[in-house]
Amino acid sequence: MTALAPAPVQVLARRSSLPQRDPRLDAIWTKVEAGERLSLADGDMLFTTRDIWTVIEMADFVRRRLHGSAAYFNINRHLNYSNVCALSCKFCDFYAKLGDDKGYTRDMAYIRAEARKAVEAGATEIHSVGGLHPTLPFSYYTDMIATIRDEARTLGSDLHVKAFTAVEIVHLCKIAKVAKGMSLPGEEGISARRAAIRHVLSALKDAGLGSLPGGGAEVFDDRVHDEAYKGKIRSDVWLDVHRIAHELGLNTNATLLYGHIEQRHDRLVHMDMLRRAQDEALARMGYAGTKAEPHEGMKQSDADFGHLGYTGTEGNNAPVITLTRQGTPLPEHIAFGSNAQTPSAPTSGYYQTIIPLPFFPDGCELEHLPGPSGLENYRTLAIARLMLDNFSHVKAFWIMQTLPMAQIMLQSGADDIDGTVVWYDITKLAHGAGQGSTGQGSASTHQEVNVWTLQRAIREAGFVPIERDTLYRKVIRDAANDRAWRVQ
Repeated sequence: MTALAPAPVQVLARRSSLPQRDPRLDAIWTKVEAGERLSLADGDMLFTTRDIWTVIEMADFVRRRLHGSAAYFNINRHLNYSNVCALSCKFCDFYAKLGDDKGYTRDMAYIRAEARKAVEAGATEIHSVGGLHPTLPFSYYTDMIATIRDEARTLGSDLHVKAFTAVEIVHLCKIAKVAKGMSLPGEEGISARRAAIRHVLSALKDAGLGSLPGGGAEVFDDRVHDEAYKGKIRSDVWLDVHRIAHELGLNTNATLLYGHIEQRHDRLVHMDMLRRAQDEALARMGYAGTKAEPHEGMKQSDADFGHLGYTGTEGNNAPVITLTRQGTPLPEHIAFGSNAQTPSAPTSGYYQTIIPLPFFPDGCELEHLPGPSGLENYRTLAIARLMLDNFSHVKAFWIMQTLPMAQIMLQSGADDIDGTVVWYDITKLAHGAGQGSTGQGSASTHQEVNVWTLQRAIREAGFVPIERDTLYRKVIRDAANDRAWRVQ
């Protein structure tokens, strides 16, 4: 089984000749061409320059160097098992309290039926997240994963289960009664926390969990955390969950929720923390890098994770590893390529994609905020592609960006627009005609597009649509039965 490997494309950098081109971006262009890591000061300039077109051009250059003309999608189905949640995050309109009329919790019969629908629709993935239910036992979650996998296997499908944000994993540590000592201060508490996380992730993996989504990251900043989603895990714990998942051979994604009460620099720090965590993951895979240097404008003591609230057990001096240098293999090619020692079960996981998510003030406590503009969405995604130099993929999640915006984002640094989805209960975005099944201007949890629509959107944007599975392996469909599939 091989990962997607687009044909090599000779990519030539294009220097913008716009009359209002910002000459300060020339030095950043030089770094981008060389595949060198950008500093936080570089990121600040990318956010403040009026020359957004050159920013987008640089992001498109990196995207084409990594993926050529390929743009990826998948056939997936979302399953929100419960919206009952012990938290009350200000930006969230999804949660319900126990006993609320709008609250729901799915039983195993419902979950089995959803797995069957996914298989019958030819899906390669079920994506499942939910609220932090205060009374469900840990066995509910392992049973849910096992039920999905069992139903899929019965129907002859190797349906991948991507489930549970880092926030949910920490909640499961508590209800699995393995959280003893997690609240202790210092190294003792950190050690207990990591042991509990490893226990829970191992049990879920044994039940059939295939990977983790990237939700729950929001923005890695204590000020924003305490104001917008106090009670949720902080950045160090979120990163621990994903790091341990990688150690167990599970791939994960990462998100950035922007456009609410955070500042632009907070987004850059968030990206910096993610790429440093990815440095560690790629080093475990055998990548070699360069010595980490302090960022411009930062004190020497700030060159490690400490000031950002995270210290990995491998130390704070992981090498800087970029994937954007010409000729550098992507992690999926190493894990699943023809030379991989164990192509079906990589022993070390990594971050696959960054998914920038715009904040929508849709009935939550922060609904008085305007949310980000369209240009801010393009700029943030392009900067994510430039700053996250060791992430293979950048996803324009069409559900929250809209399909027309996702098309332009494919030209602004994104290489993936996600999948068919069907149901998405987290954000109820109003869609126009042709972007769902709800009609002009309506909002619903039924947010579905068919494969033909996704392929057309990608082609209209000037790219070649490639169906992938969750792990970015090319999906081959049976010519006689398009519901039957295999990975190349």
